[in-house]
Amino acid sequence: MASEPIPGMRWSANLAWKIEFQAAAIKQLKKIGNNESARIRDFLHSRVKLLENPRQLGTALQGSRFEHLWRYKVGDYRIICDIQDQRLVVLVVEIGHRREVYR
Repeated sequence: MASEPIPGMRWSANLAWKIEFQAAAIKQLKKIGNNESARIRDFLHSRVKLLENPRQLGTALQGSRFEHLWRYKVGDYRIICDIQDQRLVVLVVEIGHRREVYR
């Protein structure tokens, strides 16, 4: 199952995940209204960042092309992330409205 931790990887409550944004995701975040933008940033920093394993929330994307990406839902918006276990980074790749983000 994709939501299980990586075999052999030990998870600890002391992990400090870092949230990073690609340039395209920052640009998309700026296009969204201030209220929604704040909700998305708050979700990432108050919910995802504090998790022992960021795969506890969200869903893995399907298909061989997207198997390493995860999706988080915040209202009508979707946050597409690449979870990098080696660096303890959740890299935000894309942010968009649910009807447009998967195109």
